[in-house]
Amino acid sequence: MDTTGYTIRPSKHFLLTWMRKWDYDIQDLRKAIQQPYKEVKIGKNKFEVYTQVKQKSRKLIFVKDDETKTIFIITGAEGS
Repeated sequence: MDTTGYTIRPSKHFLLTWMRKWDYDIQDLRKAIQQPYKEVKIGKNKFEVYTQVKQKSRKLIFVKDDETKTIFIITGAEGS
C-alpha cells in the first residue's frame, strides 16, 4: 500500500499500548503498512495489515482517508 503523502496518526490507545510495547515510531508504522506480508480490506476505508517481526505476527487495523490524506491507526495485535 502506498502511503506517500499521507500523515500517520496513531490513536491514543495504540500509542500508549502497542507502540510502547513494540518500541515503534512513525517510520516503523509506515514501513509496516508499506511492506506487509498480508493486507485485507475489511470495509470501504478500513484495512488490516499483517507484518512479521522475529517470527511473531503483528496486526495493524487502520482507516485510510483519501480526502484528508490521513491514515488513522485504530489498534494492533500480535500473535505467534
